[in-house]
Amino acid sequence: MCGILGGWWRNPLPDLPSRIKQGIRALKHRGPNDHGVESSRAPWGETTLGQTRLSIIDLSTGGHQPMRSSDDRYLLVYNGEIYNYKELRQELRQAGYHFQSDSDTEVLLTCWMHWGPACLTRFKGMFAFAIMDTADGSLSLVRDAFGIKPLFYRYTEGQLVFGSELPAILALMPEDPRLDWQSAYDYLVHGRYDHGERTFIDGIRHVPPGTILTLSPQTGELSAPTVWWTPSIKAREKISVTDATMQLRERFLQNVRLHLRSDVPLGAALSGGVDSSAIVCAMRHIEPDLPINTFSFVARGSRKSEEKWVDIVNGSVGAHGHKVVVEPSELAADLDDMIRAQGEPFGSTSIYAQYRVFKLARENGITVALEGQGADELLAGYSGYPAHRIVSLLQEGRLANAWTFLNSQKQWPGRPTSRAIVQEAAALMLPDAIYHRARHASGRKSTPSWLNVEQCMEAGVITRFPRDSWLSPERGRRVMGELAQSLTRRGLGWLLRHGDRNSMRFSIESRVPFLTTDMADFLLGLPEDHLISAHGETKHIFRAAMRGIVPDAILDRRDKIGFETPELEWLRALAPQIRGWLSENTGASFLDRAQLITEFDAVVDGRKPFNWQTWRWINFQRWMHVMQIRA
Repeated sequence: MCGILGGWWRNPLPDLPSRIKQGIRALKHRGPNDHGVESSRAPWGETTLGQTRLSIIDLSTGGHQPMRSSDDRYLLVYNGEIYNYKELRQELRQAGYHFQSDSDTEVLLTCWMHWGPACLTRFKGMFAFAIMDTADGSLSLVRDAFGIKPLFYRYTEGQLVFGSELPAILALMPEDPRLDWQSAYDYLVHGRYDHGERTFIDGIRHVPPGTILTLSPQTGELSAPTVWWTPSIKAREKISVTDATMQLRERFLQNVRLHLRSDVPLGAALSGGVDSSAIVCAMRHIEPDLPINTFSFVARGSRKSEEKWVDIVNGSVGAHGHKVVVEPSELAADLDDMIRAQGEPFGSTSIYAQYRVFKLARENGITVALEGQGADELLAGYSGYPAHRIVSLLQEGRLANAWTFLNSQKQWPGRPTSRAIVQEAAALMLPDAIYHRARHASGRKSTPSWLNVEQCMEAGVITRFPRDSWLSPERGRRVMGELAQSLTRRGLGWLLRHGDRNSMRFSIESRVPFLTTDMADFLLGLPEDHLISAHGETKHIFRAAMRGIVPDAILDRRDKIGFETPELEWLRALAPQIRGWLSENTGASFLDRAQLITEFDAVVDGRKPFNWQTWRWINFQRWMHVMQIRA
């Protein structure tokens, strides 16, 4: 696990070496054990690659980067882990290759030498890397299938810079950072972020998950993203629930087994839900004698406390459980540091719970932590996408099943009402033009009173309700389309960002065993009722697959909380300080700060219901101040 940065300059900046050093310092928390920089000059310009290393596999200097291939053609900087590197190394040895280290970096580099970009589909892992082909000077930026590891870039005439985090790229930019107004609008009004290539800083983009970008220095042209993997929701041949359950059990246990490969101490983040509990229990199932340390956020005295479920899991596997309890004043004290760590605004105070869990793990000597991100997006978690499932059933002509499914929703805590489900299902089937008119007619506003709409529109901001869907030629696959959408275009992106930045803030590698391409291809090809039962049970076959490994009390849970925080109580306790943050002139003139304070007071006083938009105002204002972003 590491931080990477670098770029290509047709005409290098005169102070480029000092800027590279500054960028390396900005990534020190991602790689405190080692760092390296290498530059190459040619008639078409200068290319520089830099890396900071967090040693996880092969702690020797054999894993130092930038790393050159054995034929001296390729130069690589890489952030991530290839969990099946041992199997790939053996295959490459049989093909005649020799290795100088035990690192997965050398395996990745040799795979690229042998197979080229086709090697990417062979990897079980998470990665973001930059690789230069010295034969023609081309520079490729590559990101893993789900975007588990971050990779940002900025491309302008005669220049391409990249980095694992925004501060590293900002160090390589001579201009002051400016706000991307569209990203700000999408976040503040609709709660959308990390759902496309744009970031909150104008001109800086994400390398999309599952893609490659290649720069040709001779022409200075950057290719459009080349997709090397995208989820398929095409239904495979029929498979029984029993067979699917057995296959899922084997795949999941194998994933956890591979994710346990480490030369440093590891533990697990445990929320008490099905997903994180399954990982912890699988660790014990695979390694009966493995010392297991778990780390949990506990909201004591709140109805959102998961402590009961955490204790059940820890007791079942004999784990050493570590818990953190948080006071509102601690959030206020840590907020600026967490904002710097995240680099961009985020959605809720639950991110702080995760931040503290990783801090606790670091304090207890842990360097690798497994967590359950991605399971909900693969297994139709949360509320089970009831409206999408209703649409699938109607498309298949199964009206009686749709009615039974709709009536079953009231048995599950936290599910929408039948009326709300029917309304959403109807909206899903509307054409775009009618959909947007219906949203406005419902009273939902895409232009709230605290927003200067005219100013936004003059700046080119699109002020309408977002709508995107994964179209499928197959009827009855609407849930699978929504899962594919969540995996690659929205939803999972922000969760992975939170986990990566919070863990790396404390120099911890966060691993997500659910997220492998073969697991996704398997699950998204199943019949929808394998994931969501006729009576609305989500993660249907996964719960069955974990019987005998995970305690029944956990598998039979009907609610989902996770690392949720008592946000309204916290905001009320911090109200005076928050009013000061909201009133601060950060330069975001499209916000009516007086109206924000009025709306905030109404929420605190109970005159308006709390929703996460309240937190987004706070987070955005503070982010503008801390990161010194100009509007």
